[in-house]
Amino acid sequence: MAQASSSKQTERLDTGSFSRVAPFSLALARHDLKLRRKKTTTLQINVGLLCNQACRHCHLSAGPNRVENMQPDTLDAVVDYASKIRFGTIDITGGAPELNPHITDLIERLSPLASTLMFRSNLSALNDGKHDQLMSVLTDHKVVIVASFPALNASQTNSQRGTGIFEVSIDALQKLSARGYGREGSGLELNLVSNPTGAFLPPPQDQTEKRFRKVLRDKWGVSFNNLLNFANVPLGRFRQWLIKSNNLDMYLEKLAAGFNPCAVSGVMCRTLVSVSWDGYLFDCDFNLAAGIYMSGHKIHVSEMTGPPREGAPIATADHCYTCTAGSGFT
Repeated sequence: MAQASSSKQTERLDTGSFSRVAPFSLALARHDLKLRRKKTTTLQINVGLLCNQACRHCHLSAGPNRVENMQPDTLDAVVDYASKIRFGTIDITGGAPELNPHITDLIERLSPLASTLMFRSNLSALNDGKHDQLMSVLTDHKVVIVASFPALNASQTNSQRGTGIFEVSIDALQKLSARGYGREGSGLELNLVSNPTGAFLPPPQDQTEKRFRKVLRDKWGVSFNNLLNFANVPLGRFRQWLIKSNNLDMYLEKLAAGFNPCAVSGVMCRTLVSVSWDGYLFDCDFNLAAGIYMSGHKIHVSEMTGPPREGAPIATADHCYTCTAGSGFT
């Protein structure tokens, strides 16, 4: 099935890039590549931009003062869409998705609809003393938790995310570990996401994962399944910081210099559709942050009669270099 008949496919969009970096579409063309959709297997749901943190690296500029949150009518439309399409993976994100007042209901309704249900947490919102029930719901439904944990160093984490966040995050990981998360044979998967704190690219993932695994186990008794070591996306609050610190040009050049044509085949936008808090569709959460709608115009999830059309072009801009630098961003 194709997307709603009211939509009209457009050619790939490129919103431009910083003056000294070639448009991403040109990088693709130089390698005779086209960024087009494959079969859509993942539904990503951004339930809102409200967050208890205001991280410097946030591509969405989420924070305590944001009021955008998915409302029940939009939630119903998303669940209806998920029930019709039966995606292999459903990925719940935010902001801090814990702070959406309907999040427990959403998890319980989505759990039977996908082989894998993922929940992206910053850990501190999950461990604020108000979400013990949510932690139990995640455990009961064997929801995969993808947790932001940028560094093993307390001062580094707190400078990026806020005072005391490191300690609260460690405590949250220990609570999840006590429930079985990250432990072999438990069926409860815990993946960590690490991001650099400045205008530089992350170190090799395998080395970082070994170090995280050893330190977390030996010092705090915490286990996890996988570490995802990603570069920061030059959007939102992070882009503003890059501009203010005169690092945007240099950072984009680093990303563009690291362009890996082999990474294009595995970028998540080829198999994912992202739904915003107000129900509109995007090729990915980064395009959502940039305001670049899927197919170049607003399509509401309630209009969809099927998954996005295979072969449809994917909108691009300079932030796409992040997903194709080095080993890529999936």
